Amino acid sequence: MLRFRYGPDATFDAAPSWLYEGIAQAYRSGAARLAITGSDPSLLAKEDPEKVSRVNRATSQAYRPALELITRHQINWTIVACATSAWAAAVFPNLPEDEALARLWDAIFAASRADQLNPVAAWKEHDANLHVRANRLNEKRYSALHFRGPGTDLRVGLADDHLWLGGGTTAGSGRYCIPNIPTEEVFTTPHKDRVEGQVTSTKPLSYQGTMIETDEGARRLGEVSLVPHSSPIASSGLLFMNTLFDENAACHIALGQAYSTCLKNGDSLAQEQLASRGANNSLIHVDWMIGSNRVDVDGINALGNSEPLMRAGEWV
Repeated sequence: MLRFRYGPDATFDAAPSWLYEGIAQAYRSGAARLAITGSDPSLLAKEDPEKVSRVNRATSQAYRPALELITRHQINWTIVACATSAWAAAVFPNLPEDEALARLWDAIFAASRADQLNPVAAWKEHDANLHVRANRLNEKRYSALHFRGPGTDLRVGLADDHLWLGGGTTAGSGRYCIPNIPTEEVFTTPHKDRVEGQVTSTKPLSYQGTMIETDEGARRLGEVSLVPHSSPIASSGLLFMNTLFDENAACHIALGQAYSTCLKNGDSLAQEQLASRGANNSLIHVDWMIGSNRVDVDGINALGNSEPLMRAGEWV
């Protein structure tokens, strides 16, 4: 925080490139990525949003070589959560610090299936169910999805040769991994030029003061995900104020970078080829929630015919 208050103005447009280049080189050499999330959701709430935006943009640019290896799934990686006092205070503001921290740990374990008698077996079963769902959607070959609900009437065209994914995948390193823990979604790549309509967010999003001004691609969609309202995270009734969790409580879309793994042979395509199929390119990837128990989703085929996919937030 001191940086934003007292740092020289020029420093807000710079990031330690040596650090991110080193991370990218480690990935190219076969290193895995384990990200641990647990930051204070309101840490920068009182800082100058323009400065925060500039820092995030510079960091995103420096991190781009490493990010491309992640979005192409060249490495095995995952994200997990760690409860912190500041985060717990945001989720449980009316509880004493120790009790809030304990409650947050319990919520993390429950959402991550770590509280079950055999968490490994539970994850294998859940992983298999997500694959079944993704395979069914791949068989359907919908050309678009139609979301309808309060304040929402949104048609999301899907990228040419798109693939639905969910659960774990085999990385370019040959290792099987589940990228996000927890995860409840099946997701694919929308066509960046075939999205129209109006959409309303169903959960708050905190993103440190920057989003669609980052670059041209930040204004377009890079992901669309389907999540049932009965997911453990939604059922908890908690707002985690952490996208890793809250995105898995509801259907969501993401502004910014698309995952090339969600296109047939996407990992072998150049950026121009990905773009020709509709995949978006950006420095950011920001998920935000648009689903609820009041939102319906239809699949639309190539002939324009629609069929129900979700009703009141649940799979039909």
